Amino acid sequence: MNRVLRIAVADDEVDMREYFEDVLPRLGHVVVCSAANGRQLVAMCRTLKPDVVITDIKMPDMDGLDAARELYRDSPLPIILVSAYHDPEFIERAERNHILAYLIKPIEQEDLMAAIAIASRRFDEFESLRREATNLRQALDDRKVIERAKGILMKYSNLDEPTAFRHLQKVASAKNKRLVEIAQMILTTMETFQAADGRHD
Repeated sequence: MNRVLRIAVADDEVDMREYFEDVLPRLGHVVVCSAANGRQLVAMCRTLKPDVVITDIKMPDMDGLDAARELYRDSPLPIILVSAYHDPEFIERAERNHILAYLIKPIEQEDLMAAIAIASRRFDEFESLRREATNLRQALDDRKVIERAKGILMKYSNLDEPTAFRHLQKVASAKNKRLVEIAQMILTTMETFQAADGRHD
């Protein structure tokens, strides 16, 4: 069963807003707000926190692409762009602003349903990759700490690199702590000694 999504729509044409308000519930979704321009859309979305945004490009008082950029900066979410015509410049701007689907008017119900499914799936995939990238950055930071601690053991305990690493692993296992925690303790101890030496100079 498809997930029920809370969808925000924006279009300066009343009949398009009415179309979305009519069709989206038929597709099993809820229209949480219907805006007439980009600025209105941004304000409503900041309050209502929709799951998906469907917005026209050409609108007064902030176009759909500028609104999409504002919304994505606030909190990433799937955004579907709607246009009356195919414009390479708009598509290029859309790609820069995290747009996940692009629909040309007139919009058929089946096309709208497919665009929502694709945008939601792509967004979930991007979020998964983003989380992995965050974890990767953390892993790289941890590795730097471990390398520094290993260097201290090699220098002051006269150990080679594999032995120093095994020593860190052994201590971490014995104390039931993560390797990076033991490494950080070694760095903190070294900094304490260095500070003490500095005071005695």
